[in-house]
Amino acid sequence: MLNNILDIQTEFLTRGARTTSSADISDAILNNWTRECYTAAASFKKWPFTEGRISTTFTSVEEWSFEGYRADSFRLMQIGGKRLQKLNFEDYQIFKEKSPSSEDRVYSDFGNLVFINPNIDLSGTLTAWGHYVPAVDPTDKTAKTVFSDNEETGNDAIVELMLAKLKERDKLFDETIFHQKIAAHLLDNIWKQYQDEQFVYQTHTDRGGMFERFDVLGGSVSDEILNED
Repeated sequence: MLNNILDIQTEFLTRGARTTSSADISDAILNNWTRECYTAAASFKKWPFTEGRISTTFTSVEEWSFEGYRADSFRLMQIGGKRLQKLNFEDYQIFKEKSPSSEDRVYSDFGNLVFINPNIDLSGTLTAWGHYVPAVDPTDKTAKTVFSDNEETGNDAIVELMLAKLKERDKLFDETIFHQKIAAHLLDNIWKQYQDEQFVYQTHTDRGGMFERFDVLGGSVSDEILNED
């Protein structure tokens, strides 16, 4: 059972037939590989269990940076309990150019920055839902990963990634690729399970359904089913 950092590191050493007392695996190397491989596994997909919420007081500035959250991950944002419409970054720039004084409730993101229309007709608490960047202290042997209480198979994938690093350092490149593929397979299977569950989710009619799209310039909604093109 792989539940915490100690379990993961012990399993790695067992499968790799190494010990921290051996000349080539120091505690520093072990902790460094644990951190790197955990980051790789936790960032492999936008896992449902890395979804988080952040709240702050809204002020009329355009650029926002939310430390600890992944780039381009904010899919829902509210100010004072009112929902904002997310635009892709290019459409947001067109909106700013064509309607510089508009109070439309729109936002976008680019890299690690979130852009909110500074003229927006809302005030109060800004609440954003996105994916945070998981972190772990590998020196804390009791620490759990984001997979520990959700999908323990992810911890097994971390072990496989650590074994890949070991084999790469030993210049056993075929074995390196083998362990990388196992890790990817384990993580892909976790992702598929969540996709299967999310397939039955329903779209609220107020969102327009799958055939409608938002016209950023006209503010209207067009129906692709009726589009002869």
